[in-house]
Amino acid sequence: MTPDTANLLTDLLKQVSRSFYTTLRVLPSAVRPQIGLAYLLARATDTIADTELVSVERRLSALQSLRDRIIGQREEALDFGELSLNQGEPAEKVLLGRIEEAITVLGGFSTADQTLIREVLTTITSGQQLDLERFGGATANHIAISLTDPDLDDYTYRVAGCVGEFWTKICRAHLFPEASLDDAALLRDGVRFGKGLQLVNILRDLPKDLRQGRCYLPAEKLAALGLRPEDLLDHRSELRLRPLYNHYLAIAHEHLAAGWDYTNRLPSSCIRVRLACAWPILIGVRTLERLRTTNVLDGTRRIKVTRGEVRNLILKSILLYPFPGLWRNLFARVPAVVEH
Repeated sequence: MTPDTANLLTDLLKQVSRSFYTTLRVLPSAVRPQIGLAYLLARATDTIADTELVSVERRLSALQSLRDRIIGQREEALDFGELSLNQGEPAEKVLLGRIEEAITVLGGFSTADQTLIREVLTTITSGQQLDLERFGGATANHIAISLTDPDLDDYTYRVAGCVGEFWTKICRAHLFPEASLDDAALLRDGVRFGKGLQLVNILRDLPKDLRQGRCYLPAEKLAALGLRPEDLLDHRSELRLRPLYNHYLAIAHEHLAAGWDYTNRLPSSCIRVRLACAWPILIGVRTLERLRTTNVLDGTRRIKVTRGEVRNLILKSILLYPFPGLWRNLFARVPAVVEH
C-alpha cells in the first residue's frame, strides 16, 4: 500500500466517515481496506446526490458516470471539479477530487472483492438515483411524497440493507470461510441490520428532510390520520403523528434486533467483527429510545447519542464480551419500542 493509498483509506476516510470510522478502525486488517474503500465510494456518490446547488439532471448524470466508472463500463477518467467547488465540507471536496485514486485502489483488490464492491455500489447508487427522481426540485413549500411501505422498504434496502449483504459476504470470505453457519439466515439478518440503521436515520432526520421537501412517510398512512406532509412542519402535529411514528420505531427496533441476532451468530472468536456490528446497533436502539419520548417534529432539536455515551457503550461492550450472558443483555436492557 502506497503512502497516498494509506492516506486515502485512513486520514481522508476519517474526515468523511464521522461515526463509521470508529467501527471501521476495529475491523480486522483482512477486510478493513475493502470495506473502507466501499464506504469512500458510497460517500462520494452520496456527496454528488446531495449537492443541491447543482441541478438534479446534472447530479443524475454525474452519479451515472461514477457508477459506470466503478463497474468498469467507462474508461475515461472522471473530473468532478465543478461539483467539488459546490461542497461546503472541505473533506468532501477532497474526496471528489481524489475519486480516480479510489478507482485505482479498487482495481488492486482481488477479482472476487472487486465484484462484491461493485455490486454493492451499483445497488446504493440505484437508491440514490431513485431518491433524486422522487424528490428532485422539492422544497419546504412543495413537499414531495410518493412512497408506499414497499417503496420505503425497498429504499432502505438499496442504500443500507445491501451493505449488510456486502459486509457478510466479504467477512465470510476472508475471516471465517470454514465456519459452520446458516448463511441464508446470516444474509437475511444482515440485510435487516442495514435497513434498521437506515430507518433510524430517516426517523431521526424527519424535520430536516421535511424542510428540504422530502417526506419518507407514506402519504396514505398520513392521510389516514388526517395529516398532509405540510402539517408535519408544525411541531404541534406531533401528537397526531405519534401512533404512525411509533409504528415505524417498532419496525426499526425489530430490524436492529435481527441485527443483534446476526452479531451473535458470528463465530465468537471474531471479536473485532462482533464489536464493529454491536456498536452501531446499540447506538441505534438508544437513539430510538430518545425518539420515543421527544417531539420528533421539533426541528430546533437534534436527537443524537452523545460522544460520552458512545465511549461508555464501547467500553462496556469490550469489558462484557468475555461474559456471553451479560454481553447478549446489552441489547435486551434497552426498552423495546411499544406501539400505541
